[in-house]
Amino acid sequence: MPNYLLSVCYPAGASQPPPDELAAIMTRVGALSADMQAAGVWVFGGGLHAPSSATVVEDRDGEVVMTDGPFIESKEQIGGITIIDVADLDAALAWGARKAAAIGVPIEVRPFVG
Repeated sequence: MPNYLLSVCYPAGASQPPPDELAAIMTRVGALSADMQAAGVWVFGGGLHAPSSATVVEDRDGEVVMTDGPFIESKEQIGGITIIDVADLDAALAWGARKAAAIGVPIEVRPFVG
């Protein structure tokens, strides 16, 4: 079965919700992760620290250059990922829709090249 990446996409200007709302989101995400595991589609998943914590490692003519911050300058940001192993794109989109409902932000669904 093919693997798909479900990326949590925070829109420009998004900020962390208040603690009670964040707790509710995390409860829904935990339940969804349990459903994915029970269905046998969950491969890996997790949240990401802020883009400012990123380091870009680049090879420039044999010399390693490291730069602080994200590689792509964007107002939107990826807040977390889930990798699933499902039968087809329709199944991946169905899990992506459930994840979007659980978190309340867009979810990008993208297949792995395989």
